[in-house]
Amino acid sequence: MGKITGFMEFQRVDEAYEPPQSRVKHYREFVLRLTDDAAKVQGARCMDCGTPFCMNGCPVNNIIPDWNDLVFNQDWKQALDTLHSTNNFPEFTGRICPAPCEAACTLNINADPVGIKSIEHAIIDKGWENGWVVPQPPAHRTGRKVAVVGSGPAGLACAQQLARAGHAVTVFEKGDRIGGLLRYGIPDFKMEKSHIDRRIDQMKAEGVEFRTGTLVGKVEAPGVSADAAKTISPEQLVAEFDAVVLAGGAEVPRDLPVPGRSLRGIHYAMEFLPQQNKVNAGDKVPGQLMATGKHVVVIGGGDTGSDCVGTSNRHGAAAVTQFELLPQPPEQEDKPLVWPYWPIRLRTSSSHEEGCERDWAVTTKSFKDDGHGNVAALVGARVEWAKDEASGQMKMREVPGSEFEVKADLVLFAMGFTGPVGSVLDTFGVARDARGNAQATTDGAGCYATSAPKVFAAGDMRRGQSLVVWAIREGRQCARAVDEFLMGSSDLPR
Repeated sequence: MGKITGFMEFQRVDEAYEPPQSRVKHYREFVLRLTDDAAKVQGARCMDCGTPFCMNGCPVNNIIPDWNDLVFNQDWKQALDTLHSTNNFPEFTGRICPAPCEAACTLNINADPVGIKSIEHAIIDKGWENGWVVPQPPAHRTGRKVAVVGSGPAGLACAQQLARAGHAVTVFEKGDRIGGLLRYGIPDFKMEKSHIDRRIDQMKAEGVEFRTGTLVGKVEAPGVSADAAKTISPEQLVAEFDAVVLAGGAEVPRDLPVPGRSLRGIHYAMEFLPQQNKVNAGDKVPGQLMATGKHVVVIGGGDTGSDCVGTSNRHGAAAVTQFELLPQPPEQEDKPLVWPYWPIRLRTSSSHEEGCERDWAVTTKSFKDDGHGNVAALVGARVEWAKDEASGQMKMREVPGSEFEVKADLVLFAMGFTGPVGSVLDTFGVARDARGNAQATTDGAGCYATSAPKVFAAGDMRRGQSLVVWAIREGRQCARAVDEFLMGSSDLPR
């Protein structure tokens, strides 16, 4: 490495944030990128490990030590090329990936890990600013046609790789804009949508065709009316294209069927978040769900719940409370015990810092009516978790006498997703696994191929709810599998 003793000399420096009191007044990104000099110093902390566990912790296997060294030596163009060799969209992952690579960093055993995500962010932003990110059209066309259903990170990565291999790729998206969960699930203050738009421009120049507002099959799509979209049948796609990739994601939200569930003011997170993104894009949203002046309760302690907190704060909520069913995790993990795996520990997001009451080991028992059909309060109770002697599994029990009530004008369910919209798989005749996802392997001959001829599946539709970086990995690997299926062999990276 450029600075062999850098990890002993320099401390980790995280990206700076705009202060909470000012950033809650807008929906723009507020993370301040590292300066060139700061990125150089952070790159110097990389230890040149004999075995770079960070690369294995990263689902797309980014060649992290190499671009850390290149940034230390201020060779930004080569650093960008190295980054792009494994990741189609580092501007997405550099903003919204939770960075499992940093958890796996060898320096993380007894110190602060290398700031891998912040260096990645700096590399790709510098690449766009300098005009280094350009279309890469194929040298020749194969004459083969591929349909990609879904334009989230898995679909986009798959489409870009296949287009660069020379295939004619068409992406079908049921929504009015390209991007899937990136477009309408991630708030703009975490990732502005201009990052998606310029990638779409690049992909169009590489030959990818995009068709928005198009339903494939009899899709029961959340937030999309079949009357407002064009419909194409699976039979049409299979007949018209040489291969079809299903990359529609896991969109069925987990429900909470307790007394009072049908009251007005109780919504899924993915009813609430997309509306604000549409407004930010200039759309009119009649009857938009607003948290302004309301007591908001968010059920679910993950990233989606955090996004609901941040959006509610920007609406001007009177109060925001977030409940999690599981116990509060420790503030610091036992590193020698869990490294290099992703640790369970208390994580406080930027949205939490903007204002939020958080509580753990809470179950929701019912919702109270205000007398006019609107939610007025949540009735909850404390729970304890203990190992069941018979099964060995952790079991939950309600703590006697722990019932409580909290005021709630708006309740948002952010408890994750149970799987893909089943009607999509059914209309294609795709077999499902035990969890209801598209059944397809990721190894050996026929990887990513489903039980339906010519039909492949990747991303959350195949593996279930997961991270953006896993979606990109699966999209890239599926593209190689499709290329091998069409051509007999493939030069695309695995």
